[in-house]
Amino acid sequence: MFILLVMDEKNLVWKEEGGRVVFNSPVFAVEERFYRSPENLVKTFTVLDAADWAIVIPVIETERSRNFVMVRQWRHGARELSLEFPGGVFESGEQDAEAARRELEEETAYTPGKIKKLGVFNPNPALMSNHVHFFLAWDLQALPGQNLDDDEYIAIEMVPEHEVLKGMGRPPFIHALMGTAVALYLKEKGDCPRLPA
Repeated sequence: MFILLVMDEKNLVWKEEGGRVVFNSPVFAVEERFYRSPENLVKTFTVLDAADWAIVIPVIETERSRNFVMVRQWRHGARELSLEFPGGVFESGEQDAEAARRELEEETAYTPGKIKKLGVFNPNPALMSNHVHFFLAWDLQALPGQNLDDDEYIAIEMVPEHEVLKGMGRPPFIHALMGTAVALYLKEKGDCPRLPA
C-alpha cells in the first residue's frame, strides 16, 4: 500500500542565510551557500554559479530530408568529440534571443530568418544556479564564415533529423543537454508537423 503525504510547500523551502565564493574561474564560480532548513538547521551547500547559456536547433529543409546544422568539437570534460547543436554562454547584458542568434552565427556561419524560443531549464538544479535557453531556428541564410573564439575549433555538419534521433545517447551524441533540446524539438514538431512559415 502507498501512502501519499501532502505537505505545505512552505515546509519544503530553505532560507538562504549567506555564502561565500571559494573558487573563481572565467567559466564559473564555486560558492558555499548557507541555508536554514524547514526544521531550523543551518547547512552548507556547494553551488556552481555561471552565466546562462543558449542552445539553438538550426533546421534546413531539403527536397529529400529535414536536416540539423550541428557542430562537432572536442569536449575537455568528456575527453572526446561531441556532435551537438550550436550554443554557448550569454555575454554580459545580452538577452536570450540575442545570445542564441550570435552563437548560431559564430559557430555555424548561418543566420536565422526566423527564431523561436522553445523553453528554459536549469541544467542541474541541485548544483547549478544558471539556466539554459533553447531556441529553434529556420529559414537559415549562409554567412561568409565562422567567427570562433580563440579556443574554439569547430566543424560544421549537416545531419539528417532521423540520424540524430536514432543516435541520441550514443557517441558522438554525448551532450546531455541535447536530450532536452530534442525533447523540446519533438514537442514543437508534434504541435506543428511542418515548421512555422
